[in-house]
Amino acid sequence: MEFIDYYKVLGIGKNATTEEIRKAYRKMARKLHPDVNPDDSAAKLKFQQVNEANEVLSDPEKRKKYDKYGNEWKNADHLAQADQQRHYRGTPRNSDGGGEDFGGFGGDFSDFFSSMFGGQSKAAGSRSRLRGQDYNSELQLDLKEVFTSHQRTLTVNGKNIRLTIPAGIENGQTIKIAGHGGAGVNGGTAGDLYLRFVILNNTEFKREGSNLNKEEELDIFTAVLGGEITVATFEGKVKLKVAAGTQNGTRVKLKGKGFPVYKKEGQVGDLFITWKIKVPSNLTEKEKELFTQLSELDRNKKLG
Repeated sequence: MEFIDYYKVLGIGKNATTEEIRKAYRKMARKLHPDVNPDDSAAKLKFQQVNEANEVLSDPEKRKKYDKYGNEWKNADHLAQADQQRHYRGTPRNSDGGGEDFGGFGGDFSDFFSSMFGGQSKAAGSRSRLRGQDYNSELQLDLKEVFTSHQRTLTVNGKNIRLTIPAGIENGQTIKIAGHGGAGVNGGTAGDLYLRFVILNNTEFKREGSNLNKEEELDIFTAVLGGEITVATFEGKVKLKVAAGTQNGTRVKLKGKGFPVYKKEGQVGDLFITWKIKVPSNLTEKEKELFTQLSELDRNKKLG
């Protein structure tokens, strides 16, 4: 198996921090994603290697094994056991002293490892089945896209996966797509694909679970006298009554005008609107005079 330097794949040093690995992976994944390079086979191969590199280096335990054993990191436990056996027997790893009976296995020491790593064993006459590697990837979606359930076709290892994305999926949520990771070795089962969603929000709404929040400007006259205004919800515009004497920062709830609840058909959160009263500027002399009169009336009212 050709050795793949995962550090070089991500363009980082061997002393890279977890955060540096994450940033490098996200940068490379965006650049090489099959949706961005639909007909570029070289980019698809590099994208696969980037996912493999991230899957190993982002996990401290896997990274430790990879740093010590390279491409054979999945068999680190067996290799460590072999090292321990050699330590007890005083036999060097590259001994030329003929065959060694390793833990009950007859034949040459290399034959034992051949059976472990996929080669034909002279002693056992069989091939070990190894499960394929799990892949990790990201899918960026706009907040508006996850307001309704929809289908999306992904390309993984040259194969198209038709995926239904349920409405209400959360930012950072990860789903498993079984059997779409790396291929197994010697008839072993394929790994899985772990898909992490990155939800981009370019709207005026702030999402908190299934609830939405937004600020809405309210002119001082409607705030004082009350009235009716039109406000935008995520689905469209609605008319909303404003109570007389509404204070700045008052919060009102529009039930059922929020975001769909993930995988709960028919359940929708609420929309909360916070009123921000807009104070008029550039007043005319007449308007200033009227506000002065109102101020005097209010002062006299307080004095009784």
